[in-house]
Amino acid sequence: MRMILVGPPGAGKGTQASRLVDSYGIPHISSGDMLRSAVKEGTELGTRADGFMKRGELVPDELVIAMVIERIGKPDCGKGFMLDGFPRTRPQAEALDQAMATAGVDLDAVVLIEVPDELIVKRITGRRSDPETGTIYHLEFAPPPAEVADRLVQRKDDTEEACTARLSKYHGETAPIVPFYDGRGVLVRVDGVGAPDQVTARIKTALSGKA
Repeated sequence: MRMILVGPPGAGKGTQASRLVDSYGIPHISSGDMLRSAVKEGTELGTRADGFMKRGELVPDELVIAMVIERIGKPDCGKGFMLDGFPRTRPQAEALDQAMATAGVDLDAVVLIEVPDELIVKRITGRRSDPETGTIYHLEFAPPPAEVADRLVQRKDDTEEACTARLSKYHGETAPIVPFYDGRGVLVRVDGVGAPDQVTARIKTALSGKA
C-alpha cells in the first residue's frame, strides 16, 4: 500500500498513522524525520539540505522531492509506504506526482481525514499535559485525575489563537492539494469524527481493494 496521509492539524493523523503502518507493514515516512535522518547519515542530498537548514533557509521543494524518491526506493518500502507531512502545497503535490511517475511509482491512495474546524479547535484547546509524567489529557474527552489537575499546563501552540492560525494556514496552503489528488482518482475521504478505532475501521474499509 503506497499512500499519503493528509488532514488538518488535530484530525488524528498521528494516531492513525501509527496504526496503519503496523497494519499494512509499511514504513511511516515523516518529511521532518526523513530530512533529519538524511542529514545524520551524511547522504549527498542530506548534506545539501543541511546547508540550507544551517543558514536558516527552507529546504527547496526539488531537494525534498529528490529525498522522498530516494527514500521510497529503499528496500523497506518494497511493500509500500506512508508519506506524512509532504506535500503541503499544490505545487509540491504536482511536482511530487511528476517525480514519482518518472521513478515508476504509482500511489494507491491519498487518505484525507476530515474533521470540522469547530471540533478541531475543541480537541486542541482542551489538551493539557502533565509536566511531571508527560501524560496528555483532555479537559472534556480524557479528563485528568483530580490529584494532578492543578499542575497541568497548556502548550503555547494549543491556544485558540494558535489553533485558528494553523487551520487558516492549512486551508490556504494544504487544502488545495485535495482537488488535485481527487482529479487523479486516488483521493480517499474518511470521516475523522469518533473514536480512533472507528476512524481506523473506516480507513481500512475505504482502502480495501486499493492496493
